[in-house]
Amino acid sequence: MAVRNLIILNNTAHWNFDIEEVEVVSAKAYLTESRYASMKNARIFNLCRSYRYQSIGYYVSLLAAARDHRAIPSVTTMQDFRSQTIIRTIAEDIDDLIQKTFSKATEKEATLYIYFGQTVLPEHRFVGRALYNLFQAPLLKVTLGFNKKWLVQQIAPLSLDQIPEADQEHICEFARNYFSRKRFRESRIQQYAYDLAILVNPEEKSAPSCKKALKKFAEAADKLNVYTEFITKEDYSRLAEFDALFIRETTSVNHHTYRFSRKAHAEGLVVIDDPWSIMRCANKVYLAERLALAKLPAPRTVILHKEALKSTPEQLGITFPCVLKQPDSAFSQGVVKAADEAEFREKLTQLLVKSDLIIAQEFMQSDFDWRVGVLDRKPLYVCKYYMARGHWQICNWAGGTTSRFGKSECLRVEDAPPEVIQTALKAANLIGDGLYGVDLKEIDGKVVVIEVNDNPSIDAGVEDLVLKDELYLTVIRSIINRIDGPQK
Repeated sequence: MAVRNLIILNNTAHWNFDIEEVEVVSAKAYLTESRYASMKNARIFNLCRSYRYQSIGYYVSLLAAARDHRAIPSVTTMQDFRSQTIIRTIAEDIDDLIQKTFSKATEKEATLYIYFGQTVLPEHRFVGRALYNLFQAPLLKVTLGFNKKWLVQQIAPLSLDQIPEADQEHICEFARNYFSRKRFRESRIQQYAYDLAILVNPEEKSAPSCKKALKKFAEAADKLNVYTEFITKEDYSRLAEFDALFIRETTSVNHHTYRFSRKAHAEGLVVIDDPWSIMRCANKVYLAERLALAKLPAPRTVILHKEALKSTPEQLGITFPCVLKQPDSAFSQGVVKAADEAEFREKLTQLLVKSDLIIAQEFMQSDFDWRVGVLDRKPLYVCKYYMARGHWQICNWAGGTTSRFGKSECLRVEDAPPEVIQTALKAANLIGDGLYGVDLKEIDGKVVVIEVNDNPSIDAGVEDLVLKDELYLTVIRSIINRIDGPQK
């Protein structure tokens, strides 16, 4: 079914442009006529005069979401416009670009107009496009101020009658380019049931899935009638085109992966990893507290702050060797071992520069870590990850590329110790029902949880050795089931 592009205005007479790819509709008609309520596969470009809470413009985007139409701007974006704190927090992602763009400005204030993602002044085109990607609305006015550095003071949507007269001549060209772009056309010959975006970073050296595994995800999706497109952080503005987002780039809270997840969830997309899983798994302080409250076995853990440097290790309940972790450490980075008090103080001081809290755990020696992949509260795969040669972790980031990782072994779920599987499920269920990798150690017959990871590794020839293609099909089926929702 072809995508329908609808431009919604309070008064359709204000649209004076002849563009074949769009249908111009009054807000009243869209809100009240049954043909729009039952329309499938529609994108709504909301150009109403006001987006204030419970205005006509607000209800256009709200009902669009209820009808499974994709609205630009979404209700979430409308709410973001109301908070200067949110605006500045989101705009931090492009701070370097903002400073570079206005570095030669002589005034203390600047105003930027963005029309369908474009600017009239060529020197503003890159920052204009970046701001549109972050705050998606067809017409935007951005006010910036200088106080030691350039800051976004306000971002406000515009109606057609608020566009400066000098810019009017450019609007038709910008609109025509915008709506004629390939991304708004149904160009695929095969008609798929759903559209899946897979977020990747082609430059990431230790990505959660290798290129071969990513290809297998796409092949599995195709078998299940799901169209797949690999996207990058540059495609933030395109999320509304898809039904689901699958993140295969290492996640972090203070990172674009979290913003992608948050926006996708707000837009009504199915998303793995969901924002709450990223937030919960990314912070070792949260995990330590959660595991302790659930009385799940874990290494003895102490949460340290700067005042800890005034105490002795004995007073803190720390024995050596111990492991120190940044709260947001991932893939064994930001994790160090201290053999004695001197090393402990040195490394703790270094870590406290980046975070006000640090995790200290007892060191537990083992030849390998268990990793249980969990999806939909069920075990998906089981692996043994052996320590890198001559190192105490499964990955030696200081080592050469050939010996950085230890070997791995994939087992059938039923061949793994039952206590490992049961403990892993209990730990993962504390986080949610998404896709997780639970790391555990087995010491003297006792199983302990090391951590729960969102965005776990799924590489070809490693985690898929037992299930093979079925592993990828299982993940895609989970995404389809989430899109379909509970069966009535």
